[in-house]
Amino acid sequence: MDELQMEILLDHYQNPRNFGHLENPDIVHEEGNPSCGDQIRIEIKLEDNKISDIKFTGKGCTISQASASILTEIVKGKTLEEVKNFSKDDMLNALGIPISPIRLKCALLALKVLKAGIYGINTWPGEED
Repeated sequence: MDELQMEILLDHYQNPRNFGHLENPDIVHEEGNPSCGDQIRIEIKLEDNKISDIKFTGKGCTISQASASILTEIVKGKTLEEVKNFSKDDMLNALGIPISPIRLKCALLALKVLKAGIYGINTWPGEED
């Protein structure tokens, strides 16, 4: 495991980016992972079919919370179409460390919450629940 990437992940956990609440968000969605207790709530402001601002709150393991922080940095300013095309593999690559099969739900929870909130679905073509 790359030590620098692990430090980046830990920094996102200890100092999460875009953590908090938005005033009058256009989209709010929250879900959890009952098997491990992770919880993520995402709030989104839209402008011209783009994510103009995004915040999250949550609790859980390092991987789930750091993933939410990293994801919010990536999608801020993106169009809804770009977000729709952002895959689980893109998310795992953004983390930069190998994720064991048992931790995949932790790593992908934020992406699931984001897409469920925007599109009203929990799965999408080519993605696993």
